[in-house]
Amino acid sequence: MIVELDEASPVPPYEQIRAQIAAMIGSGALPAGTRLPPIRQLAGDLGLAVNTVARAYRELEGGKLVTSRVRTGTVVAPRSPQEPDERTAADTRADRGGAFVRGHHPAARNRRPRRPRRDHRGAAWRLAGMTPSAGS
Repeated sequence: MIVELDEASPVPPYEQIRAQIAAMIGSGALPAGTRLPPIRQLAGDLGLAVNTVARAYRELEGGKLVTSRVRTGTVVAPRSPQEPDERTAADTRADRGGAFVRGHHPAARNRRPRRPRRDHRGAAWRLAGMTPSAGS
């Protein structure tokens, strides 16, 4: 399996990996049951962080193009006879409903906004007109 990254592209590396593997699966170059390289191996080969490749694999798994299991690794998912596989790389991205727009990820809808951290001790000293010392 050959995955090539374009460092000059504005597309994030994990999305480039996901799109290329999805295209290979859609074209039949990676048939069902084909084992993908381990995350660490692919990350080392491409010179990327492990989490970057892991995110690409999670995106593929979310699109039901691959399945991941402990010990067996990540393999191309079998195509069901009821549903012909006509999905493309753009289709899997569109199914996520704009996940790349900050704040519009489906999982982020139910979260409360984060409260800013406060340095209570420093705030009290500033209110009293004092400055914190390193020795206290």
